[in-house]
Amino acid sequence: MNLPSQPFDLAIIGAGINGAGIARDAAGRGLSVAILDASDVGGATSSASTKLIHGGLRYLEYYAFGLVRKALAEREVLLDIAPHITWPQPFVLPHAEGMRPVWMLRLGTSLYDHLARREVVPGSARIDLRSERAGRALDTRYRTAFQYWDGWVDDARLVVENLKDAAARGATVLPRTPVARAQRVDGLWQLSLADGRSIAARRLINAAGPWAEDVARQVMGLNDAPPLRLVQGSHIVTRRVHMGRDAFMLQQPDGRIIFIIPYEQDYSLIGTTEGDVQRPEDAKVSDAEVEYLLSAANRYLARPLTPDDVVHRFVGVRPLILESGKDDPGNARETTRDYRLVEHPGLDAMTIVGGKITTYRVLAEDVMARIAPKSKRWTGKAPLPGGAIDRAKGEHGQAAFKRWLEQLQAREANYDPKLVKRLAMTIGAPAANLLAGGLGRNLGGVFEAELDYFKTHEWAQSSADVLWRRTKLGLHLDATAQAEVARWFGETPADVREIPAGHRFARPGID
Repeated sequence: MNLPSQPFDLAIIGAGINGAGIARDAAGRGLSVAILDASDVGGATSSASTKLIHGGLRYLEYYAFGLVRKALAEREVLLDIAPHITWPQPFVLPHAEGMRPVWMLRLGTSLYDHLARREVVPGSARIDLRSERAGRALDTRYRTAFQYWDGWVDDARLVVENLKDAAARGATVLPRTPVARAQRVDGLWQLSLADGRSIAARRLINAAGPWAEDVARQVMGLNDAPPLRLVQGSHIVTRRVHMGRDAFMLQQPDGRIIFIIPYEQDYSLIGTTEGDVQRPEDAKVSDAEVEYLLSAANRYLARPLTPDDVVHRFVGVRPLILESGKDDPGNARETTRDYRLVEHPGLDAMTIVGGKITTYRVLAEDVMARIAPKSKRWTGKAPLPGGAIDRAKGEHGQAAFKRWLEQLQAREANYDPKLVKRLAMTIGAPAANLLAGGLGRNLGGVFEAELDYFKTHEWAQSSADVLWRRTKLGLHLDATAQAEVARWFGETPADVREIPAGHRFARPGID
């Protein structure tokens, strides 16, 4: 790609969810934007989360009411603007003897309801597990539970959707483009890229997530970015433990909680562990963590899981703000999940630290309030590209998408309705044109037209980009089909099933 000689208004290092959200917001306000990442877009933490858009029920114990309220408001926004990759998700929180008492669970879920602005997300309720479908998955000693609601999101696709909108509004997206050095020269930031090219920008934002401190020091040559605490969260994917739509929030004797979430129709997603790491590259899912997650789930399940039930594992590294004198380095659960915008005085530069996927959009608005205070907010009502479907006046995105999908399945009756639904719940609105134009050769469950779309419109450059980030087809396609995808990308079809999502991180902005 030929890069412009004129300086960009804004350069962003790191194409995870925070960087992508800032790029979209800035481009929509008329700024010229370049966003760069050393790896695939959303290739690290932003594709290795627990896939939840939530306020954080457990944060109430730490009196983080402001963070919870902000996140709950965003839950409703994201369900509206990205209805193809989000949906309301019910959770069951069983009462367990010796842990939080029933009155505390009721108080917590009631307060959670009170803090939320709810349009499509129902309120909480006490349920009897002996008569509810969710109870069938649990040991009979669990009788009382509370059902509450949050949201689910395809995290990697949320990144892609933001970047597609940013690009449509003029942003330059440069994945797999490490920044070797960023220097302030004659009032501009000069970014020297590892491939020998360079760009200039009036302002620089470091949104490198777990690598933000490294980028500030090693790439930008600054020493005033606050230190980060890197906490790895490991997840496992197992056989489906419950055929209902409920997820489970399960208390543990050590004070932690784990989630069991319906995942990719056939599976359950179980997470997460919490443990400190020194470098993002050190993160990996250990056998001990797998054993912990299985034991934590089996403490409740009627039919215990075994290691043979684990079909996949992945890990993400959360960059948490380390506040001197306030946080216990041994307790990741008490470190704030909120974000901080660190401005570097006199340099037209900012480092983003902390944050969570749920609040990425308000983080971007806060950034824009500092760098373009006279411009108007716009992202809260503007659907992301895949959610840009016809809506009746006042219709919520969730209802509009359901209606649109039914119409699409009826119109494309020659296709298997499950295939139409899969495409619609992946790329959203563009699925209509993709289906109308024909999908081409079937490579064993994925079609050539899909791969071409991911490559042409979504920056996919490898089979892993498609199998584990643009989609989760790596869980569904057999080895022959995965090898076909690898061949389509010109790769040697090695054992691509072993390429894990969020396991092998490149370092955003660093060679």
